[in-house]
Amino acid sequence: MTRTAQTETTTSVSKNLFVALELSKETWKLAFTTGRTQKPRIRDVKARDLPGLLSEIQAAKKRFDLSQDASVTSCYEAGRDGFWIHRFLEANGVKNWIIDPASIEVDRRQRRAKTDRIDALKMVKLLARHADGEEVLRIVRVPSLEAEDERLLPRQLSMLKSKRTQASNQIVAKLFLHGVDLNPRQGNFSKREFLQKLKAARQWNGSVLPPELLRTVRALWRQYALITTQIKELEQRQRKMLREARIDPEAATDAQRKGALLSQLKGIGDIGGYTLATEFFAWRNFKNRGEVGALAGLTGTPFQSGDSSREQGISKAGNPRVRTLMVELSWLWLRWQPESCTARWFKSRVGNGGSRSKRKAIVAVARKLLIELWHFVEHGILPAGAVLKTEGRVESVPAEVAA
Repeated sequence: MTRTAQTETTTSVSKNLFVALELSKETWKLAFTTGRTQKPRIRDVKARDLPGLLSEIQAAKKRFDLSQDASVTSCYEAGRDGFWIHRFLEANGVKNWIIDPASIEVDRRQRRAKTDRIDALKMVKLLARHADGEEVLRIVRVPSLEAEDERLLPRQLSMLKSKRTQASNQIVAKLFLHGVDLNPRQGNFSKREFLQKLKAARQWNGSVLPPELLRTVRALWRQYALITTQIKELEQRQRKMLREARIDPEAATDAQRKGALLSQLKGIGDIGGYTLATEFFAWRNFKNRGEVGALAGLTGTPFQSGDSSREQGISKAGNPRVRTLMVELSWLWLRWQPESCTARWFKSRVGNGGSRSKRKAIVAVARKLLIELWHFVEHGILPAGAVLKTEGRVESVPAEVAA
């Protein structure tokens, strides 16, 4: 078959251009094709060269003899580049999919070749197959710009608390080397009180602490105090938003309304409720309980081959922030909602078991509780036996409250 005949056959079969983007810091590698049988075309553009990207797409249409108004479907792997490239492509008429890197087929050999060119070629072939109806890729749900922005506050809080713990641990460790037990987190000291106690601290023989140690601890304390101030400011902002959402739900965002609703449950505070709303419930639509558990990575992963059968634990394939938070909330749920159906299930299941059995069962509690919270915010169904902070036990919440 001549090149002209082959081109005419390809054009008559496919009117869609497929583009795979392999992203890196300096260069973006592009792979183009029109279908499974078409040999891909590889091109490079400078990273973040958006006019160059659109120019290469138009050149690919010309190369494959497609009309300039032919539809274009693109994809790239989810990563640190986030969603801005997706929004740019969609705004320019390109249907884009962000794919889960773990869903890409790979050779199981111990050693395999891996380059950006190979990855781009593999991705564009899978894209063409997925567009034909094969479920070979998992597509990432893209949040709106507003929903993405709302996630920053709880994430910033989590990061600052981690840094505060790191600073306090360094203070404790450096003082403990000289026999001084002074923990800023246990004493809840003011700046003046901590510096006074630090000045009064003595070594084992009654001598003052070394001067360089004092300078180091004072510098760490300034970091600790600054981070604590920032944490308080962010927590106050978050509480204010949720308080306003309770007063005027119509003026609040979806995340604020659902966060305020979750925080009404005993055992769930403002931080936990708002984090669940922004990370999970506010911008996703779940069809069933299986999707809820899978996205949090709380589903089981059985392994069965022949006579061998075992449980490998939870998948951990979903949102790690939600998974960690749900385990923490589950322990609080057992304490503050002892008469709830989930808490009673835990007691009947574990009873007086040891800590190992409790840690295993708490994961099941986390999955059950997450599904119950989903029903609560989406359908207005209060978890069985649960109690609200401002009311006694009730069987359900009107659906319009959760809307």
